[in-house]
Amino acid sequence: MEQQVKEAVAKFEAVVREQLARVDRMKQDKDFLDYDKLDTLIIGICGGDGIGPVITNEAERVLRFLLKEEVEAGKVTFKKIDGLTIENRAAVNKAIPDDVLAELKECHVILKGPTTTPRAGDPWPNIESANVAMRKELDLFANVRPVKVPEEGIDWTFFRENTEGGYAVGSKGVHVTDDLAVDFTVTTTDGTERIARLAYEYAKNNKKNRVSIITKANVIKTTDGKFLKLCQKIGEEYPDITTDDWYIDITTAKLIDKKRRTDFQVFVLPNLYGDIITDEAAEFQGGVGTAGSGNIGKRYAMFEAIHGSAPRMVAEGRDKYADPCSMLRATVMLLSHIGRQKEADLLEQALDICMFKEKKLTITGRDTGCTCNEFGDYVMATVETLVQ
Repeated sequence: MEQQVKEAVAKFEAVVREQLARVDRMKQDKDFLDYDKLDTLIIGICGGDGIGPVITNEAERVLRFLLKEEVEAGKVTFKKIDGLTIENRAAVNKAIPDDVLAELKECHVILKGPTTTPRAGDPWPNIESANVAMRKELDLFANVRPVKVPEEGIDWTFFRENTEGGYAVGSKGVHVTDDLAVDFTVTTTDGTERIARLAYEYAKNNKKNRVSIITKANVIKTTDGKFLKLCQKIGEEYPDITTDDWYIDITTAKLIDKKRRTDFQVFVLPNLYGDIITDEAAEFQGGVGTAGSGNIGKRYAMFEAIHGSAPRMVAEGRDKYADPCSMLRATVMLLSHIGRQKEADLLEQALDICMFKEKKLTITGRDTGCTCNEFGDYVMATVETLVQ
């Protein structure tokens, strides 16, 4: 047993040293990239696997349609990145192959399809989630997920810390003995302060008057307690914004409480809680297939669907019927992030019409509904109608 304890301590030491080095890198961060100063904006199109290439290709087609003049003028260019499949990652036993990571780093913003993450019992090696790895490698510290249902009074924006919490070292837990396994949760001062400040700045700039901090600080006292206190301290710098805090369990209940859920506006929360609660929130909007997600850093940004890769659809030959709406919602966020707000607003209006108001085409995931390509045509035709 003594030897097993020593081995576990050595692994924990390696994790601590790695995280301390990451803290040093965060302290050296510079300002956010200014897209207006770029001669050419490079948008990476990374299909991932499963249904990812199908829905991502459709989003690219819509993007090219909306940015046609800039593409023709050479101000915007697209870079196709095909190597993030589970087969490629398993072959090199890495979450992101080195050559793929190099390609991603050549882009300014990335539109990414879903990727498969191996689970226990799968025929793949125990590699880290490609999403988690990309967020860490590109330091995409903020996961931003909006959910809107106007008729229900729901207008929520979630700022989920993306590089720490329970996911920070998710593949580096320790099997101490056959009877004991230990994982790690990470909270840093710099990591928490930057996600909190981004949430409060968003609230201030978008005329929101409430930010809710979500933790389980009554039980996870050290890491969640630190997250709560640091967010509250940042909140003191914004006296016009009300700060409240909630535990994650009661928050999930209050989101389905019609009397209370409309009080929420902006949320800031650690990684694991954010992952869970944003899927719940997306159900109000029509499910995870309708929601997009932004992953924001100072140098890079990545936008993605929040659902999985649906390998069964591919195996059954149904991938052409995949729903592109989540990718198209992510495309709205991408356009807004790079300063193309006019195009973002047009696409958002078109999606609201196609998904909720008109619904001339229905997506079922089978031949009982339209194809992904047909829905993309519908969206673009709706945009053309809006600009006429």
